[in-house]
Amino acid sequence: MYDLIIIGGGPAGYVAAERAGHKGLSVILFEKKAMGGVCLNEGCIPTKTMLYSAKTYENALHGDKYGVYGDNIRFDYGKIVARKNKVVRKLVAGVESAMKTNHVTVVKGEATIVGRSPKGVEVTCGGETYLGTNLLICTGSEAFVPPIPGLAEAGDIILTNREILDLKEQPKSLVVIGGGVIGMEFASFFNSLGTKVTIVEMLPEILGNNDFEISAMLRDIYGKKGIEFNLNAKVVKVDGNKVIFEKEGKTETVEGDKILVSVGRRAITKGFGLENLNVELFKGGIKTDEKMRTNVPNVFAAGDVTGFSLLAHTASREGEVVVNNLTGRPDQMRYNAIPGVVYTNPEVAAVGETEESAKAKGIAYKVAKLPMAYAGRFVAENEGGTGLCKVLVGEKYNEIIGVHMLGNPGSEMIYGACMAIEQEMTLAEMQEVVFPHPTVSEIFKETIFAF
Repeated sequence: MYDLIIIGGGPAGYVAAERAGHKGLSVILFEKKAMGGVCLNEGCIPTKTMLYSAKTYENALHGDKYGVYGDNIRFDYGKIVARKNKVVRKLVAGVESAMKTNHVTVVKGEATIVGRSPKGVEVTCGGETYLGTNLLICTGSEAFVPPIPGLAEAGDIILTNREILDLKEQPKSLVVIGGGVIGMEFASFFNSLGTKVTIVEMLPEILGNNDFEISAMLRDIYGKKGIEFNLNAKVVKVDGNKVIFEKEGKTETVEGDKILVSVGRRAITKGFGLENLNVELFKGGIKTDEKMRTNVPNVFAAGDVTGFSLLAHTASREGEVVVNNLTGRPDQMRYNAIPGVVYTNPEVAAVGETEESAKAKGIAYKVAKLPMAYAGRFVAENEGGTGLCKVLVGEKYNEIIGVHMLGNPGSEMIYGACMAIEQEMTLAEMQEVVFPHPTVSEIFKETIFAF
């Protein structure tokens, strides 16, 4: 009898297992593939590893802007992929080590939920039966492939985030269906290496729910780098390596050696016996409350399977909320300060309300924005670079409700804005915080003083 059974070894599952084991709970975790889930094996880590190689190559090409010159600058695509695989293996081993350190029993295989009885939750795997007091479902998500005519017949020309990571050769041309975060990151990577990239996006702007002004600025930057954007474009058919779409009442066609389908992800709720628990679903995912409880007692869900905030760091925090409540620390999940990052070059980093979301919710707000060049460190390290920092505050109390940045290294700075929103800090309180100088993070404080 285990205190906690976890199905899924991604960020929600392995973080919850580590925390629970550390606090003395007996934990068993089932994972049918590799530890770390999609994030570590097919998403966050491999893409960022490859993007860093592309950024390094791009910086070397343009080193003359900094008085640094090199001859015969080139890259080896095979070595970029090999390094990505090496990094993933190392980090997977690290997760496995953390499970052993915290006395978590890991079973490699497909778990099936049998049901719940007065004795607990029953799960089977490989012919063995396991019983637990509590069950945490962390089965994650998968790439959504829409029913576009001709898509299935295109064969290996069609890629999702999984297949594109293991290409043996760099495509000369790539069509990306979907201009969201994943689509833009792969577009950035291949564009940096010289691939001709075309993006076909159904919405009027890339990056979905991100700040429209910053999204448009990033699109302009990549347009100048050679990426072709087709917005308000609905894909109606795929014919071999051709993508056919409707735009402004006209039918247009683009071709690519490969076609990346990146139109979103969906929660995995089938194939592991979830129906045996009569768990309530909502918008394709498992419905939970603020403590990640489902409608079934002692059954929890965390991560992408909830279909709510499909981010690795959200998943990890949700797993922690479950464990905290199981071990006597009252805790609840809050989503008002979840950061989002697009690891393009330059990066986009954001947290909280956008102007668009604030208007839609009827939130009265004020906004201030400054070019990133107001930070001396940014100017020193980004020759000819552009960027923006935008801060939103509530009109009545001057509390910070949203921060949006375009510029490197936004991903490393946004956590400060997360803390400010989480703690409901006001402009006056932020103005008293001392920032190190010179750092790019000073742009946040400069923008605060621009109100």
